[in-house]
Amino acid sequence: MPDTAAHPFDALTADAMRAGGSWKWSGQGVGDGVDRHGRPLIGAFVAEMDFPTAGPVVEAVRASAGASQFGYLADAWVADLAAACAAFWADRFGWSVDPERIRPVPDVMTALVATIEHFTPPGTPVLLPTPAYMPFLTVPGRLGREMVPVPMTAAPFALDLDALDAAFVSSGAKLLVLTNPHNPTGRVFTRDELRAVTAVVERHGARVFADEIHAPLVFDGRAHVPYASTSEAAAAHTVTATSASKAWNLPGLKCGQVILSNAADAARWSERGYLAEHSTATPGVLASTAAYAHGRAWLDDVLAYLDGNRALLRDAPLPGVGKEIPEGTYLAWLDASGLGLDEPPSAFFAREAGVVLTDGALCGGPGGMRLTLATARPVLAEALERMAAALS
Repeated sequence: MPDTAAHPFDALTADAMRAGGSWKWSGQGVGDGVDRHGRPLIGAFVAEMDFPTAGPVVEAVRASAGASQFGYLADAWVADLAAACAAFWADRFGWSVDPERIRPVPDVMTALVATIEHFTPPGTPVLLPTPAYMPFLTVPGRLGREMVPVPMTAAPFALDLDALDAAFVSSGAKLLVLTNPHNPTGRVFTRDELRAVTAVVERHGARVFADEIHAPLVFDGRAHVPYASTSEAAAAHTVTATSASKAWNLPGLKCGQVILSNAADAARWSERGYLAEHSTATPGVLASTAAYAHGRAWLDDVLAYLDGNRALLRDAPLPGVGKEIPEGTYLAWLDASGLGLDEPPSAFFAREAGVVLTDGALCGGPGGMRLTLATARPVLAEALERMAAALS
């Protein structure tokens, strides 16, 4: 059982988080909106944590400010980040990566754009298992690429291999976007599941963009398995993207990492990757280096706290709503399709409960909602109590 004893995070209040001004607590009317009972809205729609980040990260940002380290990235800082990231992935996930094949980018979305543009044939479609992280549904189209949704199997969610195979054939796609741990369902795919994906991808001479931004956030003794680590074939057709932003709550510092698992991709990136790397923020690189190198104790504490929040959701009475307790990430998928509402369930809960969730339709899963669990436990408890009351 997770430890649910009092924790410093419990003292965080919704009022304080609204005052902080982040998009999660100011966007979509959360900053000054109320529900039909006059209660302030609770922000639960953005995939970020409400917790203050690790002490070593704070110290790194302060040191960078004190030294006015706001210039363009130095090679030495990039090398330090790559070494820290490689050491973390080797220790945590058992995957040894040459630090020279880890490159900085502002975020995972930048890495996806670069992968589509530089590692796939022009004009070819992109396959995306759905439900999915919302921008993945729209970014390929902005690049002139068709996005082909491939629905996952019904809960418990899994990749539909037959559907993926058929979609490769019918569309001519040459890239699969694979998110693991999965946003928004919280699935952590097993090694066997990933190897089965490799067989499908290889059969069609395609590539994989592996979004592993939530890799450090897994529960119940599970292990994150980097997709590219599962075989030589997977390593040869994969571009992996990750970041310290989810695990250490650093999204605004704009620093992610691309991991290139074969020599050909590393050479191509050295020729084409300059623009993708160029907007990476220097303070973000220094902060991410500190997170990987010195923030592990903080991360373990956060995982234990999040596990308590998972238990709170598991026990919450939400009649008529299916709950997917995440195996990884801090995102839970709620299926409200059985309620028979004549409006998106997220709209119902915003109005009736004052809880602002992500509309599942934006993820390619109408009737569902994405709930962010990474908030103070009393705030999450209030959100769930309000939702339960709205249903009753």
